[in-house]
Amino acid sequence: MQEVPNHPFRKKKLRITDYIMPVLLFLCAIISVFTTIGIVYTLFSESIAFFNEVSLVDFFTGTKWAPLIAPTSFGVLPLLAGTFMVTIIASLIALPIGLATAIYLSEYASPKVTKIVKPVLEVLAGVPTIVYGYFALSFIAPVIQGLIPGAGMFSALSAGIAVGIMIIPMVSSLSEDAMRAVPKSLRHGAYALGATRLEVALQVVVPAALSGIISSFVLAFSRAIGETMIVTIAAGATPQMTGNPLDSIQTMTAYIVQVSLGDTPHGSLAYGSIFAVGLTLFVITFGLNIVASAIAKRFREVY
Repeated sequence: MQEVPNHPFRKKKLRITDYIMPVLLFLCAIISVFTTIGIVYTLFSESIAFFNEVSLVDFFTGTKWAPLIAPTSFGVLPLLAGTFMVTIIASLIALPIGLATAIYLSEYASPKVTKIVKPVLEVLAGVPTIVYGYFALSFIAPVIQGLIPGAGMFSALSAGIAVGIMIIPMVSSLSEDAMRAVPKSLRHGAYALGATRLEVALQVVVPAALSGIISSFVLAFSRAIGETMIVTIAAGATPQMTGNPLDSIQTMTAYIVQVSLGDTPHGSLAYGSIFAVGLTLFVITFGLNIVASAIAKRFREVY
């Protein structure tokens, strides 16, 4: 067959495309970098002004948070306690259910079932968080009140359950992707040795996909820490040091929403506390992402 000679215009068009596309991609990368730098600069610059008036020791060791009521107090520990309580409750719900779902979809479900379950999980992941918040307030909280007399309408437990439901798709989807990346030859070898399907799933597939699974856990944990609307609606607005999940609490994100409504004067100490709390939250989530990356490298299996 006779080859069709390349047209000069086509060659010129390819040369222009090869020149423009790398530039466009580079600009997109630069925009993301400068956006991150801008966020970090804003947090640090505003936080420095706040910490010029409030001691770092008082901020991170104080057990009372009352920035809007005299006498003011800026101990962030109640907000940290509320944030981690909600996150732990959410993790206790989402991690086992999400991992079990991933194991089922990867090792047990037929293609027909997978085609049904996967879109449902994707829809669950696409539900706005404010809907989860009102779901917690109008359904989960009344159920808890019916099961546990004396429970309040606003509690860390109802907010934690709603956040846990929200992050289940993240855990299941990422974990399933990691499991499906495990070569079939490992499964076939285990079956040839007489292993059952459950043994293959738990003793072969899960260990082989451990880096991806742990990364999904840490990312889901980070997502739960940064959740805003659910805890703002369902957890209450009572910053306190408590170990009772039935109590009303306040998280860092919920406080930021409360003060950002416009009633706090710009430039005031209470306004600056928004950025101090935001910087604390940023450092925590940044640290968790570093941990996730280190764990993924530590347990990564290359086939």
